[in-house]
Amino acid sequence: MKRSSIIPYLQVAPLALVILVFLIAPLTLVVVVSVFRNQLFVGLVPAFTFVNYADILSNVVNYQLYLSTLKFAAIVLAITTVLGFWIAYFLVFHVRSLLIAIGLFLVCTVPFWTSNIIRMISWKPLLGREGLINTGLIKIGAIDEPILWLLFSDFTVVVAYVHLFTLFMIVPIFNSMARIDKSLVEAAVDAGASRWNVIWSVIIPLCKTGIALGAVFVVTLVMSDFFVVAVMSGGMSGSVSSGVFFDLGILNYPRAAANSIILLIIVVLIAAGILRIVDVRKELTG
Repeated sequence: MKRSSIIPYLQVAPLALVILVFLIAPLTLVVVVSVFRNQLFVGLVPAFTFVNYADILSNVVNYQLYLSTLKFAAIVLAITTVLGFWIAYFLVFHVRSLLIAIGLFLVCTVPFWTSNIIRMISWKPLLGREGLINTGLIKIGAIDEPILWLLFSDFTVVVAYVHLFTLFMIVPIFNSMARIDKSLVEAAVDAGASRWNVIWSVIIPLCKTGIALGAVFVVTLVMSDFFVVAVMSGGMSGSVSSGVFFDLGILNYPRAAANSIILLIIVVLIAAGILRIVDVRKELTG
């Protein structure tokens, strides 16, 4: 009896060890450092103080960074949700051949065959002052001068995020739609429902778990990224992660840790809100 009662704990032990070493321990270290004090010419000073949090919450610049991060997350989430839903809908309900559907789905993964740096640089010849879009519009007489906001602006950052993270919305929605019984759609059509009514009343409710799971992925990735904002905005935009990166560059580890904890709390609250509305456990276990 004693031996059989120990077996479940032994089975869970490897996963618990991984979580402890790679999640709980680093997170605990960040929390501890966030209440330390950074002293000029001395460095990290062990202390228990909330001065880093107070400095962050009382600084107007930090509020602007958080608002900018939330703005990017909201815009990118809206665009990727629309794109991800319709791409998944096309693959599931309009592509009859499973082989073709899988091939088109693999096409969506093509951007991930290269590094983030190459993907970001590839937008510059297209959106730049003398890029393909501006050159083409000038030649056809649509504009007289290059459109400057196409590159190094919030628009460019959003385009890059959509380019990078749409796949993270397509995959869970595609997974949810693929499980929908086609007879339900046929029954709704036989009952007189239009295509839009079928989408709104049948398909969306049945794949909302995939939408919620994709939303968690997209929001988490956007709010934790600093590379895209730094490269594609040309220093014209900022985010909380870029602020953390700046603090690390000047060796202000307590402030960077405090900013990271605040950002983590915000992301967890957003994810909890999404999971509160939709039961994602059905998607993971069903």
